[in-house]
Amino acid sequence: MPENTSDNLKPEGPFNSYSNVISYLYSRLPMFSRLGADAIKADLINTEKFCTHLSEPQNTFKSVHIGGTNGKGSSSHMLAAILQTAGYKTGLYTSPHLKDFRERIRINGEMISELDVLQFVNDNYEFIERLEPSFFEVTVAMAFHHFAINKVDIAVIEVGLGGRLDSTNVIHPQLSLISNIAFDHMNILGNTLLLIAGEKAGIIKKEVPVIISQKQDEVEDIFIKKAAEQQSKIVFASEVWLIKKSSPQPNLPELLKVDIKQKNDSVPSYFGFNTLELDLTGIYQLKNLAGVLSAIKQLHDFGYQIAEQNIIDALRQVKALTGLMGRWQMLQKAPLVICDTGHNEDGIREVLKNIEQCSFDQLHMVIGMLSDKDSSGILKMLPKNAKYYFCQPDLPRAKPAIELRNEAQAYNLHGKYYSSVSDALETAKKNAGKNDLIFVGGSTFVVAEVV
Repeated sequence: MPENTSDNLKPEGPFNSYSNVISYLYSRLPMFSRLGADAIKADLINTEKFCTHLSEPQNTFKSVHIGGTNGKGSSSHMLAAILQTAGYKTGLYTSPHLKDFRERIRINGEMISELDVLQFVNDNYEFIERLEPSFFEVTVAMAFHHFAINKVDIAVIEVGLGGRLDSTNVIHPQLSLISNIAFDHMNILGNTLLLIAGEKAGIIKKEVPVIISQKQDEVEDIFIKKAAEQQSKIVFASEVWLIKKSSPQPNLPELLKVDIKQKNDSVPSYFGFNTLELDLTGIYQLKNLAGVLSAIKQLHDFGYQIAEQNIIDALRQVKALTGLMGRWQMLQKAPLVICDTGHNEDGIREVLKNIEQCSFDQLHMVIGMLSDKDSSGILKMLPKNAKYYFCQPDLPRAKPAIELRNEAQAYNLHGKYYSSVSDALETAKKNAGKNDLIFVGGSTFVVAEVV
């Protein structure tokens, strides 16, 4: 693990505190969460220049690159938890963060220190000012530098958005993993699944194996063609594993028990176990788990020493090992309050499947969305018998709560609007009975204000 140095030390440079440097990163640099598409740099030039300035840190460690629309964050954290449990010094880069900027950059679950963030920006301040990179480009460079100087054995790198032109795509990984393809960020990635898949497939590198967690008829040919062009072995994990939720199970289990079977019995099985327990209890994790297991098998073939017990132990404590939050996360009981970061149609569809598996008297939905998202597709899916509390997260891209409320009325979804997420949630708690369920979501940034 990286050593923690006292954050009271003040390295030489324009910033003398962590809070000042974070304010600079948020205010000075184009940031996607604030600006949306205007913050995106549609090429890798700045990231390549920054990495050259830092002596190419991305080439000093082995890596796994993980992309996709939904599930790439959970998959990244599960894989990192398994690798660090197996004894590998494991870097993990993810985005966005929920509470603390430093969540984005971890080694063996430990966030980068405040001092290291301060030191990095002070050391590179003049270069940053000349280059004028985005917030994400600086963060990626910082992560690669942190992993390099701390000599990680392997880093799990989650794509930010898309793949082909994402800043993380300057790495040359040992393995690529793509979780799934769904409609999201269409104003940037394209308005068809084929266009979106084409962007996601951009992380497939020459002769680097790629795992596709879910085989989807609409887009499988995109991945098959790209893998063939790159002479890359391709595995569709959903064709390898049959993974089902064990039953019966409690209404909201602390651990999700799953049954695992290899579909082709004629192929020698890599894993001896046929059940696993996950502390990530959303049933959508079954799709992600297939990709993670295929990725572990491929890494084992590369020579990584990962025992079955490492997998068993790690998947029971992914949240504790990696700090993952916001994935079907219980915030309190009686009334039961659950949040989830699912924020597009496919993500919300999976959330609704989880809600259907819970028993409760009345459903309360605390919902907020972003203005640059197509809310109609989500609103038409939501249950009409729920009580709604429309809100807006605290960022410029948020859709005003009154607008969301008005749009929702067209779909026969009724409730009041609130100026903040906290007001909406507190009102829901006051209105809910002890056997009710309160769900909080609609946007990652709504969840960030309640976890």
